Amino acid sequence: MSKVLIVEDEPKLAELMAAYLEQAGYEHHHIDRGDQVVDYLKNNQADLMLLDLMLPGLDGVEVCKQVRQFSGMPIIMVTAKAEEIDRLIGLEMGADDYVCKPFSPREVVARVKANLRRVELDQTEAPKTDGFDLDADRLRATYKGELIDLTTVEFQLLQLLIKEPGRVFGRDLIMKSIYTDSRVVSDRTIDSHIKKLRKKIAAVAPELNVIHSVYGAGYRFENND
Repeated sequence: MSKVLIVEDEPKLAELMAAYLEQAGYEHHHIDRGDQVVDYLKNNQADLMLLDLMLPGLDGVEVCKQVRQFSGMPIIMVTAKAEEIDRLIGLEMGADDYVCKPFSPREVVARVKANLRRVELDQTEAPKTDGFDLDADRLRATYKGELIDLTTVEFQLLQLLIKEPGRVFGRDLIMKSIYTDSRVVSDRTIDSHIKKLRKKIAAVAPELNVIHSVYGAGYRFENND
């Protein structure tokens, strides 16, 4: 049974989300302060986190950044601010998804299911290509033994590209393959994920150039060095 960590300072909203998650078959734990999240996760198991943006102690963006230093678990940001900048900030800091208040608890459960389903996809033996080693069970990617610190979406993107070296993946195909809940995602979002993925690969292997842009078509994985 998957366990969801609810980080929310509004007690009634937290209780509502907990009730719907429990009805859907998920375990859950509630924390109402941002500065308690890291210690909890380092000592307890959780498979996904619902993380409010505005929290006492430590805001959701900073919590997300700190958790990403040691965990690739799916993180869904929850915010009462509908401005696009808040959504982008959440994703830039390593979140995998977001929901805006007010929301339907059923929508939250659907997002939880979709993100956990992405984690469970492809449980077959991890592919090894040009020094890369991808562990789908743990969402862990390494290059020649060096850990590449990826979010869930970034891992799924690298996994998609690396499975078929040389194949050009259009943005529409990437969207459909990664965002299995039929959510509308812009080309700019895909480009942003590609940019961050390249940067993280370069952090462990500056000489490596494996993700190539194909003008007007999309992206391909190929080591030309």
